[in-house]
Amino acid sequence: MTEETIPRRKFLLGAGIAGTAVATGLSQTEPAAAQTQAPAAAAATPAAQPEPLLALNETEHAFIVAAVDTLIPADELSPSGSDCGIATFIDRQLASAWGGGAKMYRAGPFRKGKPEQGYQLALTPAESVKAGIAAANEWSRKTYGRDFDRLVPEQRVEALRAMEAGKAEFANFSSRAFFARLHTMTMEGFFADPIYGGNRNKASWKMLGYPGLPATYAHLIEEYRDKRYVVEPRSIEDFS
Repeated sequence: MTEETIPRRKFLLGAGIAGTAVATGLSQTEPAAAQTQAPAAAAATPAAQPEPLLALNETEHAFIVAAVDTLIPADELSPSGSDCGIATFIDRQLASAWGGGAKMYRAGPFRKGKPEQGYQLALTPAESVKAGIAAANEWSRKTYGRDFDRLVPEQRVEALRAMEAGKAEFANFSSRAFFARLHTMTMEGFFADPIYGGNRNKASWKMLGYPGLPATYAHLIEEYRDKRYVVEPRSIEDFS
C-alpha cells in the first residue's frame, strides 16, 4: 500500500465499530475515504438492472458512483460501493421526504453557525447535495481539468482528501461539510437494511458477520452470550 492510497481497514472506526474493515479517517475528527487500489476482488455481486434515477441527474449520479467506489473499492472484503447499491440508496434518500427537508425548520433567518450547531443551510438535504456535487465538479475542473468521475483513482483520493480537510475551495460552499454529508450517506447506504437500496445482497452484514434483524434472534441472546452466532443474515425483505 502506498502513501497515495487510503487504508480501508479504519473506515468502521468512524462508525463506532472497531476491529472490522472498510475505509479510513483522514483526520483526527472525521472518518474519510478508502483506498482505491485493493488486493484480489471479493466474490462479485450479480449485476443488477439499472435503477431509475429519482433525484439525481446523470452527471450527479456519475459523481456519486465515482465517490462511493473511491470510499469503498472492490476488494477481498466486499464489492465496490456502487455494486453494493450505495448510489441507489443515496438517490432514493434524496428523493424522499427527508431529502426534501420535510422535518426541517426552514423559515430562517439563516445565519452562519458554528460547526457544533450542525446543519445551518437554507437548502434542503437534496438541494445541498446537488449544490455540493456541482461545486465539487467545478473545483475538479479547475484543479484537474475534468469532472470528478473522469479522474484517475489516485486523483479521486487526492480530491476527497482535499474536500475532507476543507482545502478544496468551493464557491459559496463548504467542501468539508459536503464531504461529511457524502461520507455519512455512504456509510448509511453500506450498512442499512437492503430494503432501502444499499447493502445489496447484505454484503456489509456478511462481511461483519451481522445476523440481521435483532427480533429474529432475540430468544437466543442468553444461549449465545459471549459466543459467536453464525447464521445467514435476514433483512426486512425476508419477512415481507
